[in-house]
This record gives sequence, structure tokens and C-alpha cells, in this order.
Amino acid sequence: MVAYEFYVNDGIEEFDLLGILPERRKNPLRITYESIMNWGKLIVDDCVNINNIYFTQIEVWDGTLT
Repeated sequence: MVAYEFYVNDGIEEFDLLGILPERRKNPLRITYESIMNWGKLIVDDCVNINNIYFTQIEVWDGTLT
């Protein structure tokens, strides 16, 4: 399972984890940079500059065996 870790730069060269969003969309054409960042915007307050937010894509084990 794919997930995204959202981070914010706090201005002192430190990056703080904001949250993790699991990807649930089945259609890969709907997964864009903008659509992922829209979720990041929902996590933070209006006082945080969106340009200070970034994400990394991670692989999360969902507990199923194949």
C-alpha cells in the first residue's frame, strides 16, 4: 500500500512530520502532485506557507500476504 508522509520546514533547517495519508485511489491517473498537495493543505493551518510543505511516498505493509 502506498502512503504519503507530509513534512513542513520550520525555518531552522528542521523538518517536522505533519501526518501520513494512505493512498486509496485505484485509478492512477487521478493521482497527481496537485491532488496529493491538496491533502497537505488540509493538514496545516492557514498560517503555514504551502511552499514549506513537502511529501515523500512510502510503501506501507497492509498486513496481507500474497
